[in-house]
Amino acid sequence: MSQLFARKPMADLQPGPEGPQSLKRVLGAGDLIMLAIGAVIGAGIFGAIGTAAAGQIGPSGEVIRYGAGPALVFSFLLLGAACALAALCYAELAAMIPQAGSAYAYSYATLGELVAWIIGWDLILEYAVGNVAVAISWGDYFTTLMRGVGLQFPAFLTTGYRTALLSSDPAVHGLIDTAPHVAGVPVLVNVPAFGIVMLITWLLLRGARESSTANNVMVVIKLLALGLFIAVGLMNIHPENYHPFAPNGFTGIHQGAAIVFFAYIGFDAISTAAEETRDPQRNLPRGILGGLAICTVIYVIVGAVLTGMVPYQQLAVADPLARALQLIGYAGAGWIVALGAAVSMSAVLLVFQYGQPRIFFSMARDGLLPQWAARVDQRTRVPYTTTLITGIVVALASLIGDAAETYDLTNIGTLFAFALVCAGVLVLRVKEPERERPFRVPFVWVVAPLGAAACLFVMVGLPHEAWVRFGVWLVIGAVLYASYGYRNSRLHRRSV
Repeated sequence: MSQLFARKPMADLQPGPEGPQSLKRVLGAGDLIMLAIGAVIGAGIFGAIGTAAAGQIGPSGEVIRYGAGPALVFSFLLLGAACALAALCYAELAAMIPQAGSAYAYSYATLGELVAWIIGWDLILEYAVGNVAVAISWGDYFTTLMRGVGLQFPAFLTTGYRTALLSSDPAVHGLIDTAPHVAGVPVLVNVPAFGIVMLITWLLLRGARESSTANNVMVVIKLLALGLFIAVGLMNIHPENYHPFAPNGFTGIHQGAAIVFFAYIGFDAISTAAEETRDPQRNLPRGILGGLAICTVIYVIVGAVLTGMVPYQQLAVADPLARALQLIGYAGAGWIVALGAAVSMSAVLLVFQYGQPRIFFSMARDGLLPQWAARVDQRTRVPYTTTLITGIVVALASLIGDAAETYDLTNIGTLFAFALVCAGVLVLRVKEPERERPFRVPFVWVVAPLGAAACLFVMVGLPHEAWVRFGVWLVIGAVLYASYGYRNSRLHRRSV
């Protein structure tokens, strides 16, 4: 029991000289803010925002979840407030513990090894499943782009099996019967989603500085595309589309927020870059809080414009921004926004794929995962083995997966991590009150509990299936910890 709740000494979590098992510090505060925008402004605003507004209908016409309608702006404000509370806690711990493990490293220092394992295992699910959702949404926008220039791909090569199986659209669901079959199994694969994941994986293997530069270019492109959408949308707002403003009341606002929440894990991804950040005690809080503030403002503006352009019921599509522009007669602008969306989601994939291997790396360095996961390329100084394995697994899952059902697993994992980080801040304030804190959460005994409560409240808006799948994932993790991590923990070996 003492090992299960043993805390990693804070001295082991401080930045030290670069060595063969360390990452290279090349990122500044501006790079971190751009990483936040790259991660947060993506599949949520270009894809899931439509489902959050219109709701989700099952194959039999049943309501899976209610949409927020034009009150979508309140969903984003609710999310922004909940994330701001968690982000303040992240900023305090990130400045104190500038390591690559993000919430995993924070939990190890504050709540002990068992909780750290749980949160690390949870983050692995969060990033992997989130990457699958983003890759599938990217594939939808890519298909729209190619259709705009006269290239039409066979539907069975751009639609995953799970997407067809769960779709309420008869044409998409019917692909199960009309697609080519091999040994009685329908060939339904999302080739574009697979391709973009492998391309991003290749880019990440080139190094952190190169990846950050590519992200900065993609962020500029996505902001220009959103600027075009807002400019055209403001000239075509119809006030009648705002009525009824909240068709499903607070239930719709709540569930709409839960749908889009996965997009907000961007500031968690920033904290995974701690070991590659210059002067992390100063730059990490700036990157986390600055990025979240900018992204929340963008979400609110786009949500207000989108629901004013067309009736919210028409937004339950994979590419709602491009579709809205097409519906009001701006097909050309819709194609440009679709191009911006494809670039935008490429940036999201890059940041998410950047984050997950560093979780593996940090856990393996502590002995909780096999040592091959802690290998660092001596030239690029990136965890190349886990980067490659992560890319292959996510690419294969993107071939057959469905974006809508993956959102929920990402959301529940993210919210769970945020709640534990909020709790960790309080634990460390009690156990080590004298510890130097480069950034301090203001009114911590109000902010941290409210942050944890807000995350739990948003979790309640997720469907039952998400809780069941999350529970199964945690059980698998518990078995792995008992069979490997518990015996090979470096903290345990040192204490013995």
